[in-house]
Amino acid sequence: MPGHSTTDLSRLRTALTVFFALDGFIFAGWVVRIPAIKEQTNASATTLGLALLGVSAGAVVTMILTGRLCRRYGNHQVTVACAVLLCLSVALPPLTHSALALGAVLLVFGSAYGGINVAFNSAAVDLVHALRRPIMPSFHAAFSLGGMAGAGLGALVAGALSPTQHLLGLTALGLLVTAFTGRVLLRIPPPAPPRDTPQASPRAHRPGAGTRPLVLTFGLIALCTAYGEGALADWSALHLKQDLDVTAGMAAAGYSCFALAMTIGRLTGTRLLERLGQTRTLVAGGTTAAIGMLLGALAPALWIVLLGFVITGLGLANLFPVAIERAGTLAGPDGVAIASTLGYGGMLLGPPAIGFMADWFSLPLALTSVAALAATAAVIALLTHRATQR
Repeated sequence: MPGHSTTDLSRLRTALTVFFALDGFIFAGWVVRIPAIKEQTNASATTLGLALLGVSAGAVVTMILTGRLCRRYGNHQVTVACAVLLCLSVALPPLTHSALALGAVLLVFGSAYGGINVAFNSAAVDLVHALRRPIMPSFHAAFSLGGMAGAGLGALVAGALSPTQHLLGLTALGLLVTAFTGRVLLRIPPPAPPRDTPQASPRAHRPGAGTRPLVLTFGLIALCTAYGEGALADWSALHLKQDLDVTAGMAAAGYSCFALAMTIGRLTGTRLLERLGQTRTLVAGGTTAAIGMLLGALAPALWIVLLGFVITGLGLANLFPVAIERAGTLAGPDGVAIASTLGYGGMLLGPPAIGFMADWFSLPLALTSVAALAATAAVIALLTHRATQR
């Protein structure tokens, strides 16, 4: 693999950052139009829920397969191909008129979403090792910022544009960005890892008997983190409205505080990792998130709950990117695929698990499960560090 100049690596970093942001932007644009598309398809809550499983099913199946595609065709090529499919498929949901058709097109959309997540995370792992700097959180910060921009734009245009016009606009914008940024990825080959990193060994490209348990443990850390993200996205507003009796606007502010704190945490993640190292960042993050979520779930005063959500966001911010990066270091694209699949499973598991526990006990008590899993992630990180030192 040819050597790369500093300029090439800088251009690669910029291109990958754009793709992470585009992914968040496109996905958030779809999410904010779900209510309008539910009305258009005349779907009940149950049938809409089943249709939305298409995203999850497509993503999980594709994540498992994408590691092989990346090994065969290259991380950069798969990233660009999945970006094109993601941009095209986001325009399909508003063209459907039944829950069945919606589920079918969401299977395609979910496949593109799952594929691009594995591909660009794998490309980012290569770049992290070439630069010898822990920049993985900065890419995930770009995803978060893209999501906030996509949701904000969706809220602004919801009254003026139909879902078809809005999502077709996202397709056009996304394809334009992919055409310009994709050329950089396709022209510059992935950097070879330095010889003294685990990935430099050919055996690192497939998880073997020795590395698979470690890859799975980092996948479990990703799962614990994503469980919290999914739970707060779906349940934080209801918790504030139902248990603290606040207005609808203030209830929505709860998740905004969490999302903004997570973005800030990721923007400062590289500096944190350079100071603390990966293991201490994971342990400190999991512990911080656990404390924050206990406040967010159980505190009786609104300001303490919002403070708890902020602390939780700061704590969880860097757990997912670090877990994905470490899995990729151990096993290349296959490691990223395994950890991403487990992480995405956690995001799917969180909301329904909270719902069941809320029915059995109470919503505040159910939300403490986020704290329990964050603490579990910290313990796993500590034990994994000890295992790798042997």
